[in-house]
Amino acid sequence: MGRLRQILFPAEKRRCKGSRALRIALRTVHLLSFSVLFGGHWFGLPRAELMPWLNWAVFSGVGLIALELWGSFDWAFQLAGSFVLAKLVLLALVPAFWDRRVTLLVAVMIIGSVGSHMPGSLRHFYLFPAFKSK
Repeated sequence: MGRLRQILFPAEKRRCKGSRALRIALRTVHLLSFSVLFGGHWFGLPRAELMPWLNWAVFSGVGLIALELWGSFDWAFQLAGSFVLAKLVLLALVPAFWDRRVTLLVAVMIIGSVGSHMPGSLRHFYLFPAFKSK
């Protein structure tokens, strides 16, 4: 179990060359695609017109999560990771509560905005300190 912990929770966060540029590119694609997707839902566009934007939002979001987890899995146990999990739960509710999708997407946007702009001391606060890298 010690070796697995070292792999998932390295003492120093892993970095790969170009990760900052990749993170900026993915975040830009994510913000653009989610903005168009949200606007499409707001104005009642047909599902077929929204699908490419949904695909880009999912692709870029998965990429952003993968970069965070590559660095260290402790991100998942920080407030930032829990905000992303909350957004995913709300997004998973959209098909079941289709008539409330705009409200759910507004909540996702609020969580994303607050999570991205809160101070680093809060963003990196450990909800489960036992998972903190040593």
